Amino acid sequence: MSLLVKSAAQGETIVTVTPESAHWKHVGFDARRVNAGETLALTLPADREGCLVVLTGNVDVRIGEHAFANLGGRASVFEDRSPHAIYAPPSSVFTITANSDAELALASAPATGRFDVRLIEPQTMKRSVRGTGANTRYVCDILPETEQAESLLVVEVLTPAGHSSSYPPHKHDTDNLPEESVLEETYYHRIDPPQGFAFQRVYTDARDIDESMAVGNHDVVMVPRGYHPVVMPHGYRGYYLNVMAGPRREWHFRNDPAHEWMIAR
Repeated sequence: MSLLVKSAAQGETIVTVTPESAHWKHVGFDARRVNAGETLALTLPADREGCLVVLTGNVDVRIGEHAFANLGGRASVFEDRSPHAIYAPPSSVFTITANSDAELALASAPATGRFDVRLIEPQTMKRSVRGTGANTRYVCDILPETEQAESLLVVEVLTPAGHSSSYPPHKHDTDNLPEESVLEETYYHRIDPPQGFAFQRVYTDARDIDESMAVGNHDVVMVPRGYHPVVMPHGYRGYYLNVMAGPRREWHFRNDPAHEWMIAR
């Protein structure tokens, strides 16, 4: 099974990953287009929490008695600003009305319903710069482990043209806390300009997984385990929305020892 999930160029559903389609237990991901004036309903299963991210456009969202107006506003995910997001417990129904053409992502993971619906405002999200030189990238923590959720971790990353990201290669597939945790992960890629591509490799120490992919705009890469670096070619900058979840809601990773030497330089 390929780890690359190709997107649909047209239609409401851009790309979908379920635990069943991915042959894993935790992460679910769904990206949708909504045209101005249209309404979309998305329902979480009875055993999964969700985080809705307004990637682009402006929408109103209702979840039961909770109503949120004028969310979003980015014309592009490459704008230097954070998104609006909504956390919701299992069985929640999102009723989304688009005030403009919009792109949405819904991340999901196992949960029992400990936390209520809440809006995650852009100004509350931590933004940071990671790496140096041609390894520099720009991170926005949408739903980090410091914020309430049962399983989900959600983050977005901007990678300049010609830069590497998720690099040096690292993995989080071994239960060895506090050094390393087990987390499945999806990468939802956007490319600017959109006709470009990114390169991503997913590989394990034993090389029982070793897949290198040319990733197009809106495609998803699934990372069940192993290292998973990304490289942007000259002329094209990249964005990805990461969703992670596993048995414990902690992100601890191990760098590939063969490439860890570069951190000290």
